[in-house]
Amino acid sequence: MSDPQTVSVPGRIMAAEMAEQPAVLQRILDEGAPKIREIAAGIAARNPRFVLLTARGTSDNAALYAKYLIEILLGKPAGLTSMSTTTAYGAKPDLTDVLVITVSQSGGSPDLVASTKAAREAGAITLAVTNNPDSPLAEVSEFHIDVLAGPEKALPATKTYTAELLALYLLVEGLRGGDGSAAKGLPGLAAGVLARQAEVRALAERYRFAQRLVITSRGYGYPTAREAALKLMETTYIPASPFSGADLLHGPLAMVDNVSPVIAIVPDGKGGEALQPVLDRLRGRGADLVVIGQQAQVDAASAGFALPAGVPEEVQPILEILPLQQLAYEVTIARGQDPDAPRALAKVTETH
Repeated sequence: MSDPQTVSVPGRIMAAEMAEQPAVLQRILDEGAPKIREIAAGIAARNPRFVLLTARGTSDNAALYAKYLIEILLGKPAGLTSMSTTTAYGAKPDLTDVLVITVSQSGGSPDLVASTKAAREAGAITLAVTNNPDSPLAEVSEFHIDVLAGPEKALPATKTYTAELLALYLLVEGLRGGDGSAAKGLPGLAAGVLARQAEVRALAERYRFAQRLVITSRGYGYPTAREAALKLMETTYIPASPFSGADLLHGPLAMVDNVSPVIAIVPDGKGGEALQPVLDRLRGRGADLVVIGQQAQVDAASAGFALPAGVPEEVQPILEILPLQQLAYEVTIARGQDPDAPRALAKVTETH
């Protein structure tokens, strides 16, 4: 029987699920990868002409990550769908030879199920990526990938997000005939990042009384910026605005001043190089700049969290998000709230 005192600790479930992530990543590599390769080979043999990705919420950020992978590693055009064109407006696009990937933790949202069903009827190759192989979404899709994260009980999604990222990376690797070797060391690296929670707790003090946040990145890091903003808004209720660094320079930079907290996710690679002019402008405006990235970038900022060096850029998002999940948790606890049960949040969102 559970100890009632233990059960009542705020954030207990979210903390436990964040801690499970190295084991989940290892499970995908050990148990999920062979099935993912098999599915990828079957899809690749049909040579889809382009890819559409369908998702909501946290899974939408995972889908955006997959868009970068598909366009950069596969050289195929990829887009994020607007489900209302099908579910609300009744549009019937010709999806012959199009790969439609629907990403959903639960696989239960009615609009995801309806749009996937419509895509299959319109000639698409349909693939569901979920944490529930018995879901309605898996049932209506031609192919299904189980992300093997195990039951997720905390309302903010953590382990299912990183599981989706790894599953999607392995899928794209399979589609191009790669071996997925860039992911081999991720479980151990993730464990090392998560073990440094005391560093994140110290960072959290900067944001305990924050009124707003700006989060920015470029390239593979941009989905991380969006997911970090979502986690912070879900749990802390602090308005957090995610921007591509390029978009930030096109006007929103005007709202950043010398007391504005900015978090920059700086990929080690081309995305980080593209973000450099943005970092220079932020420093020039005197922004309170916290960097998640390599040690040299952290040293040049107000504060930050250094990530492991030598990780291929295409899988860095799986590590980048970990300290930001912890940051959302720590800020929420510091503000006297319970990250396990944010207000107005449900595990399955019934959109139509």
